[in-house]
Amino acid sequence: MKFVEIGSGNIAAAERILCVAAADSAPIRRIIQEARDRGMLVDACAGKKCRSVLVMDSDHVVATGLEVYEIKERLEKR
Repeated sequence: MKFVEIGSGNIAAAERILCVAAADSAPIRRIIQEARDRGMLVDACAGKKCRSVLVMDSDHVVATGLEVYEIKERLEKR
């Protein structure tokens, strides 16, 4: 299984990522809030502003402090 670093020393399973989206739109903010309410939000921001969101195949939502393009570059390198 391959992993990708998502900031602050956190990693995620690359094969399980369905979507990487910017966190600044209203629909994505709703997804974050719904995941928080269901207990399925993983906050990997480490106190930084949430800049992107990973939607996983396990229905978890991972909030990260990295920009979408940074995660894209890291996924392409692996």
